[in-house]
Amino acid sequence: MNLTKAWEILKDNGYKKTDKRELILSMFEQTEKYLTARDLLSVLKKDFPGMSFDTIYRNLATFVDLGILEETELNGERNFRMHCESEHHHHHFICMVCGNVKEIAVCPMEMIFEKLPGCTVESHKFEIYGKCANCG
Repeated sequence: MNLTKAWEILKDNGYKKTDKRELILSMFEQTEKYLTARDLLSVLKKDFPGMSFDTIYRNLATFVDLGILEETELNGERNFRMHCESEHHHHHFICMVCGNVKEIAVCPMEMIFEKLPGCTVESHKFEIYGKCANCG
């Protein structure tokens, strides 16, 4: 997702453009990697010394709810990244060393459905963690 699309979504949902939101979103636009609230706070504190984790988490929760950011948990900590612009269903490989994210175009759910007769799957998430070729 790009910043223009993110601001359209925010505006359409009644959110105003603020310096803090702008800085948070620009940090996500500049990387394909997942970022934590701690990553954001270390940068935001320079311009906003009174910035708190609560403010960051409130904004992150809003961005996730609106589909601007994706969220995952890595090493017991919530991590976020810009929502993929890809319109097809896919999953991710996440390098646990450098943080690079690679799209995986296949979905294992096709095999799993036959193991769940009579069940309705409402949602799923599939991620692979390891070391990328550069970090291997």
